[in-house]
Amino acid sequence: MIGFDESLLDDADETVRVRFTINGRKVACEVAPRETLVDCLRNVLELTGTHAGCEMGACGACLVQLDGRAVHACLMFTVQADGARIDTIEGLTESGVIADLQAEFHRRNALQCGFCTPGMLVNAHELLSQVTRPSREDIRDALSGNYCRCTGYEAIVDAIDAVAKARIESGGPT
Repeated sequence: MIGFDESLLDDADETVRVRFTINGRKVACEVAPRETLVDCLRNVLELTGTHAGCEMGACGACLVQLDGRAVHACLMFTVQADGARIDTIEGLTESGVIADLQAEFHRRNALQCGFCTPGMLVNAHELLSQVTRPSREDIRDALSGNYCRCTGYEAIVDAIDAVAKARIESGGPT
């Protein structure tokens, strides 16, 4: 019989100091080396707009922007974000960069229970930051990593499409 070395458990209480910029604010926190970014955001920093859904990177509820790119916070350890710039749904909302997306989601009833909505908005923001006038197929492709049980997606695609058109017409954010 192979014995268990209890000294291996001593590292269980180990923490690591991590520093990053979250929604424009520099923060430092102590985290367990294997704590996920979504858990740190929700439980340590109390930024609960980022949701923990499948915890496998399949549903998109945990999407945040890391250095300008959408990432699944459930698949990242917090220590991997050390030195990074992170924008959560709260930060994107406070800055106003997604106000038109939020308004159009509301206007078109592109949200129902709202659980998936923060991830959808983060993904839509990234898409519209990269592609000025995405096709409906581009929008569907960008949303393929976001799971929604309520809306059937068509209203979400309509909302993102309408914002893209409106931004072009107004010369707004691209």
